[in-house]
Amino acid sequence: MPTSERIGSYLKRAEQALHGAKNAALRPSGLTVPQYAALLHLGENPGMSAAALARACSVTPPTMSTILKNLQERGLIERTPHEWHRNILETRLTADGEAALANADAHAVRVERGLAAEFSGEELATLKDLLGRCVGHLEAARIEHDD
Repeated sequence: MPTSERIGSYLKRAEQALHGAKNAALRPSGLTVPQYAALLHLGENPGMSAAALARACSVTPPTMSTILKNLQERGLIERTPHEWHRNILETRLTADGEAALANADAHAVRVERGLAAEFSGEELATLKDLLGRCVGHLEAARIEHDD
């Protein structure tokens, strides 16, 4: 089957184009897309562990460890031992991290709004539904193959 007929090819190209557009938009804020994603998840879920963040951001634990190290060195996050599980570090945004997230999010939201504007309301709802179905099918297939 030629790549022009493979749905995975279209999904990958769309994901790469979105990643590239967000990288360009985030450049002035000094953050990469994975760093921005980590800050975004921490803004919504303060205290997440590195493992939970890795899952939420769809990166490996070693990659998340590097992301967190870089964000901590820049003073954007702080990591403290969990109150009961001392071997788990909770990660939270610092005031500088909140400011960096707000700045970066303004840039990233522009990319997403521009993309959404390419579709009518009905088309956007259909696209979200179709992509949700793709995710559901692929996650079910992964679980089936893991068994």
